[in-house]
Amino acid sequence: MDDFQVTDRPIDLAAWRRRLDHHQAGGLVIFEGVVRDHHQGRAVRHLDYQGYTPLAVRVGGDILASARARWPLLAALGCHRVGHLEVGEAAVWIGTAAAHRAEAFAACAWIMAEVKARVPVWKQETFADGTVEWSQGTVMRSEAPE
Repeated sequence: MDDFQVTDRPIDLAAWRRRLDHHQAGGLVIFEGVVRDHHQGRAVRHLDYQGYTPLAVRVGGDILASARARWPLLAALGCHRVGHLEVGEAAVWIGTAAAHRAEAFAACAWIMAEVKARVPVWKQETFADGTVEWSQGTVMRSEAPE
């Protein structure tokens, strides 16, 4: 099972976790990226994410399919949030299920790195001092790195 979604609503972490359940899975690995209260020594008030949803869903799905081709996964799932997020809210969720933990860990880490590098979602940070900055965004490229 592969599914990548982009949502402007809070990510339902429990629902995504349930979707990983598989009777052959010996290992489930979940990464939840949450908004932290600081960045490079500066206090963060909130984040705003923007993305090109149709392309983000397609690229995210391609990443999950590539992970399934590289590792013997039973499931690979992902969700990225867009819109306004407060400190503590989940911005991204990645989950993998495999018969063994090594494959689930490796695939989850690889998927998250690829999502960060390739999915067209951009982050604007608002700091406690009122300054607003865009983070270095995704550089669009046609293929995955080795």
